[in-house]
Amino acid sequence: MVDTMLSNYFPILLFIFVGLSIGILSMLAGWLFAPNKPDEAKLSSYECGFSAFEDARIKFDVRYYLIAILFILFDLEIAFLFPWAVVLNEIGWFGFVAMLVFLGILVVGFIYEWKKGALEWD
Repeated sequence: MVDTMLSNYFPILLFIFVGLSIGILSMLAGWLFAPNKPDEAKLSSYECGFSAFEDARIKFDVRYYLIAILFILFDLEIAFLFPWAVVLNEIGWFGFVAMLVFLGILVVGFIYEWKKGALEWD
């Protein structure tokens, strides 16, 4: 009984071991073989679009956050396509037309933000 139960869990344990091994080996290979030439430009912060070590009350460009929010918005909307594609045969024409309406609204929103210049970065 115990041997049967352990043999049922062996593939799961093997999968975990192989996954961890591949992850650790790839990180180790990158650490060993990748060139490591840090300089000030590579080590500086670049995520927020301005220096992170200045006064907290400085003016900053809001366009960075606008583009980030728009990317997240459209990325999440596109994520709805995957479950729809999986069940397309089951939902039939109604689901197909509903997704076309959804994509139409998405395209209209994208064209609107493009015309307003929200994607321009000067």
